[in-house]
Amino acid sequence: TPMSDPAFDVLADAVERVQEMHGIAIDIENVPIDDAKTFEMLARGETEGTFQLNGSGMTRYLKALRPTSIHDINAMVALYRPGPLETIPQYIERKRNPKLIRFIDPRMKDYLEASYGLLVYQDDVLLTAITLGGYSWLEADMLRKAMGKKIPEVMEAEKEKLIKGFVEYGKLSKEKAETLWKLIEPFAAYGFNKAHAASYGKVAYQTAYMKANYPVEYLAALLTADAGDVEKIAILVAESERMKVPVLPPDIQESRTTFTVVGEKKDAIRFGLSSIKNFGEGISEAIIAEREARGPFKSLSDFLCRIGSKNLNRKSLESLIKCGALDTFGARGHLLAHIETLLTFHRDATAPQSQDTLFAATTPTLTLPPEGKDVTLIEKLDWERELLGIYVSGHPLDAYADKTTKANVTLGGIREEPKPGLPLIVPVLISDVRTILTKKGEKMAFIKLEDKTGSMEAVVFPKLYKDHAATLVAGKCILIKGTVSSRNGELSLALDNLKALQ
Repeated sequence: TPMSDPAFDVLADAVERVQEMHGIAIDIENVPIDDAKTFEMLARGETEGTFQLNGSGMTRYLKALRPTSIHDINAMVALYRPGPLETIPQYIERKRNPKLIRFIDPRMKDYLEASYGLLVYQDDVLLTAITLGGYSWLEADMLRKAMGKKIPEVMEAEKEKLIKGFVEYGKLSKEKAETLWKLIEPFAAYGFNKAHAASYGKVAYQTAYMKANYPVEYLAALLTADAGDVEKIAILVAESERMKVPVLPPDIQESRTTFTVVGEKKDAIRFGLSSIKNFGEGISEAIIAEREARGPFKSLSDFLCRIGSKNLNRKSLESLIKCGALDTFGARGHLLAHIETLLTFHRDATAPQSQDTLFAATTPTLTLPPEGKDVTLIEKLDWERELLGIYVSGHPLDAYADKTTKANVTLGGIREEPKPGLPLIVPVLISDVRTILTKKGEKMAFIKLEDKTGSMEAVVFPKLYKDHAATLVAGKCILIKGTVSSRNGELSLALDNLKALQ
């Protein structure tokens, strides 16, 4: 059942955030089911992060369908599975052009009107058996069980019985009875009953409603639910950027444990302190508790004096600096260069004072030499990648925007609409290189590529490898020319040429 799905946790979290941020109480079980914003968003194909409606295939159908009611969503949820899938194009055509609506028999109009004359749910099959085949409810239920078991000889027996019923009871021609069976058969293995589709459809609609109406809170809830899954986080951060919702690195003044909505207009999302690698839960909680008890940290020395020494060691202080959590108090490179001074100051400031100095009551102050040159953006991005799992303040490819004007697609775009054989030009970052020897003893490579929208594997054959071995290094940005190949449902790129973007 969908009741155990993480989508429920995300919805509950998003509703709670909206209440906390804006004082709006959303009754998620009773959101308006005719919300124009929601249907417009789905028609644009902006389905990332919704329940049951995301994924490139479903998204393509939704863009073509332009859903306008919850019935459309329930129908798509029911039809988008092997077997009934073949009905979707007809459903779309009939919705667009009601002149195409046909009923195999006028008696079917009663229960197929809402689905434009098409069989969509298991219930439609059972009602057809009762209305046109003369089945009792008990027999229809036996038909349902037989279909669920998918046993060929049982299905064959049901086929004979039903066709006989259509002809004798329903007075259909043998030909029409056979046609009707051909429509029923795809439901044998995968038919969804109406109640099941409606419960999934409802949750799907609720997630789309929250995303369309409260995007920042909904995205923050999604990111929190997927914390720890680097690939999912990267996809959601790219989606947030597309929706003009900035995702910012952690910050000791604003971050909570998980992803938080921040900013005067509550229109940005910040990484939580528990997202930082090599950074214990204990220290995150200590920083948040101290800040909530006694207010924001006024300065770097204030921060170092107020956070006990139990958890703030070299490793955790270094992590805070590198991921950007202390950016309000100085440039990352500058703070890192003087980490010894910071650690000594922290040690002295938090050491148990001896009785003599207790009455001196002086607050120690920290003085660092003036700021020198900061580290490069690429270095900062590498630190973010190392500590947060993804690039946050930008992407290494941003530096080459002017050199990649010939690019015609992104990796995410290729996944959405793979067009095998079509030549592609894509700027990418190499994240991994695996070399192997061919039977002839020549070197070739499998490389993992990524951009802001996703990642993909590519094959570099021996000749190309020989020409460009020096460029094929993890961390390098390159421009590739190649085509998509699909093997056993797995997409990869076959490269014809590549060049470094340096």
